[in-house]
Amino acid sequence: MGNTVNTLIVGVPKESAADERRVSLVPDATSRLPGIQVILEKGAGEGALYSDEAYAQKGVRIANSRQAVYANADILVKVQPPTVDEAKMLREGAALVSFLYPVTNLEVVRILALRQVSAFAMDLVPRISRAQPIDALSSQATIAGYKAVLLAADLLPKLFPMLMTAAGTIPPARVLVLGAGVAGLQAIATARRLGAIVEAYDIRPTVKEQVESLGAKFVELVVEAKDAQDAGGYAKAQTQEFYSKQQQLLTERTRASDVVIATALVPGQRAPVLISKEAVLGMGPGSVIVDLAAEQGGNCALTEPGKTVTRNGVIIHGPLNLPSSMAPQASAMYSRNVTSLLQVLIKGGTLNIDLNDELVRGMLVTRNGEVLHKATRTALEAMG
Repeated sequence: MGNTVNTLIVGVPKESAADERRVSLVPDATSRLPGIQVILEKGAGEGALYSDEAYAQKGVRIANSRQAVYANADILVKVQPPTVDEAKMLREGAALVSFLYPVTNLEVVRILALRQVSAFAMDLVPRISRAQPIDALSSQATIAGYKAVLLAADLLPKLFPMLMTAAGTIPPARVLVLGAGVAGLQAIATARRLGAIVEAYDIRPTVKEQVESLGAKFVELVVEAKDAQDAGGYAKAQTQEFYSKQQQLLTERTRASDVVIATALVPGQRAPVLISKEAVLGMGPGSVIVDLAAEQGGNCALTEPGKTVTRNGVIIHGPLNLPSSMAPQASAMYSRNVTSLLQVLIKGGTLNIDLNDELVRGMLVTRNGEVLHKATRTALEAMG
């Protein structure tokens, strides 16, 4: 049954995706939602080291079944996109807040529309200043960029910092970061803290100052990108001719590097291939590539998503869902993003969806049976 009283109910189910340890709301975050009843599926926070008791102490109701959470929630908050079965469990007219990636989850979106669900995608937060507290892509990318460098340092059979010892001087490792978005900038900062010499490349020349402010050298290639970034500041897809030239020019930089951290993504599209097979073959034995773009195909031509492989002595790691590996803090950051959105949506204890608000409109994928996200609607129409 749904909510039979005036109190708005926010439901927190246990994540069902394999190896997902994050939870969408941590206990302390619930205090940011006064007048709201939170209902949690038993054990939902355990993967992130938050006990049911910790939630109960904050006044959260603990439900013994997932069905109870879905049936009672006016607003369901998740990390991962719902599965088809989970989308069918949402009660009609409810709201959903989660990562959704709607263009690649068309069947889920279709079901959400049929069930009159108001679905907000945390991966579609507009790049406007007032949306920064809600920007979950950035908060989770911060975790991923940091962890990527730690993984690389563990895999590299060399020390990162320069050491001057009685046994001689050990030169510092050389790290190349591809892509200077949030994950890339965090990777630069972390690699510098570990004592490496760091270079970074991005097709957007506007990020040069940010790269240099972190103590890294900005790599400038003699190849011009046309319209390198969109209105939101994200990198835009380029022509195949551009990517071919880019690969050739980056080959020299990768061969001179002990570690390459690849983070370059284009929203809604396959990740650009920046490291060719030939570039990998030219790297020294024991060199490491950590490809954070693995979930979208990878920036390296030889990346195998979810696996660590060795090619010609080069270790290529394609991690999936790195934020989940640091679930307590990743969950806390994501919770802050979610509660910041809910504070926009909930007015006077009721859900208020203002379609004139560009923040709300930008994140809203389905509403009243309609698919509002243009690219998703076009993809669904193409399916027939």
